[in-house]
Amino acid sequence: MNISESARYRWRVASRVLAAVLGGYALTSVVTVLLALIWPTQQAHAVLAATLLSFAVYACVVIWVFSTRSATRAWLGMVLPTVVLALVCWMLLPGGAA
Repeated sequence: MNISESARYRWRVASRVLAAVLGGYALTSVVTVLLALIWPTQQAHAVLAATLLSFAVYACVVIWVFSTRSATRAWLGMVLPTVVLALVCWMLLPGGAA
């Protein structure tokens, strides 16, 4: 069975949409947690500031996903930083890497 060029294009776009929505949400969530942990102010202010910044981060992530050369690169650009930053957050949490 040979997939037409049109169908392949649609699958690539669908993959990028999923990378932007799911991967972008995960990456933005981890970045927000990290910013809230390292922001040098009161905890409530840090969470508020990180949450407000998360909207800009998510927009940039979505733009980046659609500007990469391939859907594979977009997925790798979502998964790898998310895992690395999640590990950093885990180490920064009280009792995380103890």
